[in-house]
Amino acid sequence: MDSIIAEVVTMTSLELVEFINEDRRAHATPVEPFIELRHDNLMAKIPKVLGADAPKFLGTHVYGNNNKRDIYLLPKREACLVAMSYSYTLQAKVFDRMCELEQANVKPQLPGVPQTFAQALRLAAEQAEVIEQQAVALEAAKPAVEFVDRYCDATGALGFRQVAKVLKVKEHVFRDFLIEKKIMYRLGGALAPMAAHLDAGRFVVKAGHAQANNHAFNSARFTPKGVNWVAGEFAKHQVEHQLSHH
Repeated sequence: MDSIIAEVVTMTSLELVEFINEDRRAHATPVEPFIELRHDNLMAKIPKVLGADAPKFLGTHVYGNNNKRDIYLLPKREACLVAMSYSYTLQAKVFDRMCELEQANVKPQLPGVPQTFAQALRLAAEQAEVIEQQAVALEAAKPAVEFVDRYCDATGALGFRQVAKVLKVKEHVFRDFLIEKKIMYRLGGALAPMAAHLDAGRFVVKAGHAQANNHAFNSARFTPKGVNWVAGEFAKHQVEHQLSHH
């Protein structure tokens, strides 16, 4: 799944005063008419709400012919605190608005892409360790693969159970591997090879006849080429499994 980077989202005091006035207009009544909040009044109130932290959020707004005025750049927490000083309903609206802005500002980050030099160094070290582990695991698997190669040369095609014994793996584990990797699939009560592997010469299918119920059946067997190939694939699968649990 991709990771994400979210930049810190702020609401300016200019935006906040518009938000407050919009809320006041929406709730104005003949008894309580709309009273516009001026930006300078909001600027005076913010230090009272945020206290000693207020100067951290000061900024400058440039407008017109290079005119400037002080504003506040308020992160979500501070914007909500200021809004709450007017009403809890307004605070909830500001909170929801800040959440929308945060969601819109989320940027996807490709997994594994370092963002700093230190991260790049760590990634390089981790990759070197993985490569070393793969080399060790594949080296350890060589004797088994070579044994299978010799065994196939001598005996020819092998059935599922025989191959599992040669690889020294439990039948249910080997069966799950073959199905997961789409090498074989369940057909009735037996395993049948996928067409691509049958065409590649990794299997032979022999017809048989069950005397007990007088039913014909097909039996899939691994060719010497197929046993050698599946031994290598299973060795790689074991390496991947070990690394994923490292």
